[in-house]
Amino acid sequence: MTNTLRNFIITLFIISIAVFLTAIIIQVFHPAQIEKPVNTAISKVYSVKLTPPDRIKESQIHVYEDKIIIDIKNPKWARFANTNSMVPFLDEGTNAIQIQPGNPEDIQLGDIISYEYGDSIIIHRVVEINEDSEGKYYIVKGDNNPQEDPIRVRFPQIKRILVGVIY
Repeated sequence: MTNTLRNFIITLFIISIAVFLTAIIIQVFHPAQIEKPVNTAISKVYSVKLTPPDRIKESQIHVYEDKIIIDIKNPKWARFANTNSMVPFLDEGTNAIQIQPGNPEDIQLGDIISYEYGDSIIIHRVVEINEDSEGKYYIVKGDNNPQEDPIRVRFPQIKRILVGVIY
């Protein structure tokens, strides 16, 4: 084995140990000064697409020759303003079905929620769920926005969860 190959293997081994130890530290202690930069670096290389959970089961969808019936409780019809924040998923003219969440646990990673912000209703995707001294909060982001929304969304602000889009 040449010195170059041996040095490469040793370097690779040391990097592997460092990554392993960093992962253990993050898993056990959750230090924000390490966790956030590592997650940011990983997300630049590997970006997981956040997909909402399957809220409407196949057994709740009834397709007939002249109509479709979706069996969900308390559906709400939704239309959207032309903000481009959720393009290409939805925009002005898109029709959607939403439901009202019952409790904070109803909101899941990947959900697209409508929430109150001042006098506006914003519809963005939940990209992170955390807790602080005030309780559970949600970090949201428009699919077409470069950054997350600047506030921590609390459950009382959340009006609806998107469960269907009709184009």
